[in-house]
Amino acid sequence: MKVLSVLALVATANAQYFSDGWKPGQTVTAENAAPSVGGAVPPRQDAQPAEPFSFSNLFDLTKVLGSGPVKGLFEKAGINITERLEAAAVMPWDMRVPLITDENYSDMVVNEELTPEEEEKRVWAIIVSATSSRNEGLSKFIDTAFDDAYNDTLIAGDLPHVRFARIDYLNVTYVTTKWNLWSAPSIVILKDRGQTLRFYRPNQLRMVNGAFRQFLERDGWTVTPPWKSAFAPGGSREFVLEFFAIWMTKLYLVVVRIPRWIMILISGSIASFAINIFHSFGSKKAPPPPKVAGGARPAGAAAAGAPVAAAPAPAAVAPASPSKAKQRKGKGKK
Repeated sequence: MKVLSVLALVATANAQYFSDGWKPGQTVTAENAAPSVGGAVPPRQDAQPAEPFSFSNLFDLTKVLGSGPVKGLFEKAGINITERLEAAAVMPWDMRVPLITDENYSDMVVNEELTPEEEEKRVWAIIVSATSSRNEGLSKFIDTAFDDAYNDTLIAGDLPHVRFARIDYLNVTYVTTKWNLWSAPSIVILKDRGQTLRFYRPNQLRMVNGAFRQFLERDGWTVTPPWKSAFAPGGSREFVLEFFAIWMTKLYLVVVRIPRWIMILISGSIASFAINIFHSFGSKKAPPPPKVAGGARPAGAAAAGAPVAAAPAPAAVAPASPSKAKQRKGKGKK
């Protein structure tokens, strides 16, 4: 009986290692890994692989601030650095507004699938926003007004021919260079698949209290002439900005891998070196004052405000001779 009890206990304990096998029509599932000898749990197969080592991670300020030792120092100072980093990573824009990038510009705008009627009416209202670190003051005001116009349009369900979009100025190089656009925030009204462009500075448009929506409803851009020059789309020298935009993009893809704080150090060092070089050009020593014989002042010294020479000191009186002093003493005795 004892032998049978032991055999039954062993069969029950090892029941998890037996399976009925796969049957037709049954989904394939991963089997549970059996515990190893000694009770050690084997590693999970679905665990994410460790992030490969990269020297750029050592200079990433976000990862440095989020590391354990640095985070502990901030906690001792009463600062929750994790919340600060998460708040800085949140974009202050309405993320429902699609972002135009160098990669999706052709597919989204230039090669958009439209019927001939839709293509004739299509209008893109694009805001070129400053980066999130500078989203304050005028930039924040314009972004908020633009997002309000987009939200009001969704609620009203009108303006089907107008599409809203946003360009992050510092993360887009090819498009802004091709448009010869070098400042943000700006408003761009785009038509004809990017061949007709109109640019507006913030002080040229009313944005708040529904004014921008009225501008779009009434086709207010028609009173502004489009960008027409040799470098504009369709111009005779469009290839110049096209070539420049391509190489600027290649340079950006290299520079963007360098952390921003290192770029600030490098640019500051280069600027300081250049300023020292420019200041060294043309520096000459002041000529020494002319020497005049006899100590006389040169002509015009009084007019130039030269100090007047001090009056000569009176001559010293010679002391009395010793014989005369003895005579005076002898007279006193008599």
